[in-house]
Amino acid sequence: MPLSLTARLALLFALLTAGLLIVVGILLGRAVEHHFDELDAHELAAKLTLVGNLIREAGTEPEQHLDAAFAGQDTVGLLLRAADGSVLHAIQPRAFTDAQRAGAALNARGETWHEAGREFIGREIELAPADTGGEPLRVAVALDISHHAHFLDDVRRGLWLGISAAALVAALLGWLAAHRGLAPLRRVTSTARRLSADGLSLRLDEAGAPAEVRDFVDAFNGMLARLEASFTRLSDFSADIAHELRTPISNLMTQTEVALSRARSSEAYREVLASNLEEFERIARMVGDMLFLAQAENGRLPRPVETVQLDDEARALIEFYEALAEDRGVNITLAGQARVTGDRLMLRRALSNLLSNALRHTPAGSSIGITIDTEIGDANEAPDGMVTLSVSNPGETIPPDQLERIFDRFHRANSEHTRKGEGAGLGLAITRSIVLAHGGAIRAASADGQTRFTLTLPRAIATGGVSPSHTGVAP
Repeated sequence: MPLSLTARLALLFALLTAGLLIVVGILLGRAVEHHFDELDAHELAAKLTLVGNLIREAGTEPEQHLDAAFAGQDTVGLLLRAADGSVLHAIQPRAFTDAQRAGAALNARGETWHEAGREFIGREIELAPADTGGEPLRVAVALDISHHAHFLDDVRRGLWLGISAAALVAALLGWLAAHRGLAPLRRVTSTARRLSADGLSLRLDEAGAPAEVRDFVDAFNGMLARLEASFTRLSDFSADIAHELRTPISNLMTQTEVALSRARSSEAYREVLASNLEEFERIARMVGDMLFLAQAENGRLPRPVETVQLDDEARALIEFYEALAEDRGVNITLAGQARVTGDRLMLRRALSNLLSNALRHTPAGSSIGITIDTEIGDANEAPDGMVTLSVSNPGETIPPDQLERIFDRFHRANSEHTRKGEGAGLGLAITRSIVLAHGGAIRAASADGQTRFTLTLPRAIATGGVSPSHTGVAP
């Protein structure tokens, strides 16, 4: 099984501590060893100097002087040899190897060897008696350094034990620190396990969270807030669509049951089928609108690349709704002109939704106004300017709390229209999707019995071609 994050951090703490202590131990061990080597070399040189002085002062019989000088120094061995290698005098001869006692010369720079379970360092020099001028003598001195070696072994052993203990302590402390530091992540896990469609209101407590985790906690709480809002909208949408579909389906079932309750004439059946067809068309429009909104949310709407004469499209829609407006005693006016970059059919659909919505809410004898204007400069400027199209009508004022939700699916500011069957409440949601797909914005304002919807769209380049408006064609 893979190690947990806490275990990995604890192991990392232990490895880093052990590695650092090993480096320190190696450097310390080498420093102590070098120090002892210098001491041993210095002491060995001092012994050789002492022996040389005694031999020069003693003349032909230096043995007594040597024995007196080295009396009680059982850590020092000495061989006094003739020029041919024969041993003339020896002090602690067991400090030397058999070969050395047999005449093998020692290195003048010094060498190390083991004898009888002990470690020695030694050098050999050549001397000539000062007063006789006879044959030179060879002096080999050995120094027992076993106590230094034992001390270094003890130091190394203590270092390894200390490093091991420090690594274990570091691992324990690292585990405790990581365990405490990762407590917010455990709270995230606990919260995530308790999450459900009915429990998205849970939030993580930011109190006590370290700075490195606070951003994650904020992001996680933000994600929960977005999920809660999305689930709420989805739940509301499911309830709304079920409610909207229940009415036409109920009408279809009722009319069909009535038609089948007894034999009727062909004309009566034809009337029932015509009524059913209207309900089917209502359902089909609702399904088509929902598919359109789904495409808009997934970014699958056509790319707006045409140059559209906005006033021509508005004029065509006014002609289309002219008969309906006359029946309701409503007048529609148009002012201004501009060209925008977009998809002509989608823009016509958005404007049609606004006009049909205004016609439903405008009382008889009133007027609906369509105003087209540029927000920045004129049409000959750079294409980053914007164009506004406003549709205003008199009518009942929309409450501020309803105004914020007016572009939601299936939302109606006045529930009476639900009973009258005037639309499913998707027109404004579709209009907003179209405007957003064009890189624009839509806003609504309602006060003092006057409601205004304003679209902001990107203005087209002046040299672009203009799409035909097909005046009089249904939106």
